[in-house]
Amino acid sequence: MPVFVVQKHKATALHYDFRLEIAGVLKSWVIPKGPSMDSDIKRLAIETDDHNLSYRFFEGDIPKGSYGAGEVIIWDKGNYEIYKDNESPQTPEESYKSGKIEFILYGKKLKGRFVLVKTDMPGKNKNWLLIKRHDKYITGEDILKKKPGSVISLRRID
Repeated sequence: MPVFVVQKHKATALHYDFRLEIAGVLKSWVIPKGPSMDSDIKRLAIETDDHNLSYRFFEGDIPKGSYGAGEVIIWDKGNYEIYKDNESPQTPEESYKSGKIEFILYGKKLKGRFVLVKTDMPGKNKNWLLIKRHDKYITGEDILKKKPGSVISLRRID
């Protein structure tokens, strides 16, 4: 099963880097407000550069003067699978190319069905939305406040 990781990153501004293993790399999106387990909340997810698969293990400080300088923790990690129905693409690569990636997360914090949908906003071709699908894992609780620390080191960014 492919992997996913969510890195909480305090650079210029605090944000979450959501990464899915697709085609041998980590496809990456910046989620300024972080993921939500509430199916009524849509989060902006801005596609960024791909990262090497080994980057899923990075937790620490990016030195001042370097791109993305600041503290990074592994906020969540796990595996995922593409959600399959009769109409959806069958592989992560096909899903990504279609502009709609529907998947099931098996993380320490994030669980259940989600979808990343590319927006059609002119000039904003890197904008996607991350949406929690309605399933048994939905909750109105703010998971970012409830579980702020690293799943690896228990470090926190505050």
